[in-house]
Amino acid sequence: MSTESKAEKPQGEGVLARLDSQATTSFYWYLALLSCIGGFLFGYDTAVVGSVLDFIPYELSNLATGYLVAGASLGAAVGAFAAGPLTDRFGRKSLLIVDAGVYAVGAVISAVAGNTETLLIARTLIGLAVGADSAIATAYIAEFAPRSRRGALMIMQQWMITVGILISFIVAVVTFKVAPDEATGVDWRIILGVGALPAVIALALRTRMPESPRWLMLKERYADTQEAFKTLGMEVTQEQVRDTAEELAETERQLERKTQWTPGVKRALWVVCIFFIFQQITGINVPFYYGPQLLGGYFQAGNSAVDAAVAGVMAAAVLGLVNVVATFFAFRYIDKIGRRRLAMGGFLGMAVSILVAALGEATLTGLPRVWVVMIGFSFFISSFAIGVGGTGWLIQGEVFPTAVRGRAAAACASVNWLANFVIIQWFPTLNEAFGLAWVMVLFAALSVLAVFFVARFLPETKGRALEDVTEIFERQATAKESPG
Repeated sequence: MSTESKAEKPQGEGVLARLDSQATTSFYWYLALLSCIGGFLFGYDTAVVGSVLDFIPYELSNLATGYLVAGASLGAAVGAFAAGPLTDRFGRKSLLIVDAGVYAVGAVISAVAGNTETLLIARTLIGLAVGADSAIATAYIAEFAPRSRRGALMIMQQWMITVGILISFIVAVVTFKVAPDEATGVDWRIILGVGALPAVIALALRTRMPESPRWLMLKERYADTQEAFKTLGMEVTQEQVRDTAEELAETERQLERKTQWTPGVKRALWVVCIFFIFQQITGINVPFYYGPQLLGGYFQAGNSAVDAAVAGVMAAAVLGLVNVVATFFAFRYIDKIGRRRLAMGGFLGMAVSILVAALGEATLTGLPRVWVVMIGFSFFISSFAIGVGGTGWLIQGEVFPTAVRGRAAAACASVNWLANFVIIQWFPTLNEAFGLAWVMVLFAALSVLAVFFVARFLPETKGRALEDVTEIFERQATAKESPG
């Protein structure tokens, strides 16, 4: 039998095949939700700074302001990269627990910070935790999710991000409305500190999660693997677990792989990294980081700084709600339409929508301008939510083999955060130099490039076992299979 035909043979015909065909019970959804609380914190952290930036009563240099807004992304890049080898060594569950604890500490410190330096330290801690969590969550879900609903379960990461963004806006509006005279007093502290609550909940509940059965099997911890399968609703024996582990090891020996970082793994790595770069540089986070400032002038009713902040945050909250609702369509279609076609449609929709917003910004005034810009932004965000946001986190978790999944997913998450930092750091400069309309045109052009990239390099992986997904990239790396 040839190497290629062996690669095409379905792998893991023992307990992993049974796991892949399990019914997706409410417990699976619960685990996905719990895994992705870090996504909620990611979203909350993304949007919360823009709401409170004008009310932090400390002297902030331009450097400190820039770090306060975008520097957490650098911390996240470091956290994600560090999480990779740690999660491959110590497990997915252990790192998810640590991440929640670090975020809780960072959120509390940011709420009680008495000076700029302490606040920046807290933001760094939050970044480290959010970055590490973003590297682990989807990898963990991929390793227990049934193949028929793996996409929907992993989209939970993107949905939780959108919910976190929306909740941050709601918390800011309510806090400013309840105590408008305390904007520079306790308001900003409350808004930053609220993030500690879901982190503490995650810390408590994640201790009861099962460890990834695929990771346990890789580490030859067969008794623990048996227990993890039992928690997931499967009764298996240690002998069955051992047989499946030996079968997978034999497949690797037959393929004569001398390294875990095979050509297929390397190809998958750069494909996901470039997808993540496009995900960020096409501008999706600009409305959430800078939305309160960009949109406040469109809706401001009063003359005070708090009036302007509330108006901007409420406008951004509308976009946040659109983001949450649109992500439900990703749940519905990701396992039906597939990753590749949905991503192409998402990027194309982003290009068209942001051009509409650019046209409104450049040519209209008054209420028509408000309507066109908001509608353009809404469809831009919807296109991202349905086809791009969740797809990136999904492929990050499913295209790598178990032995290197943690490290590879972490490297991709680091690239995501670095790209986020670059576009958020450069946006004010671009906006000042070229104007908002032309920056939108740039985002549209990059979205079109992303369509061509996906069409050329991203294969379809829906409905495949994890062990088979990795073989798609191996065949592509040796030019034996086209992306479609």
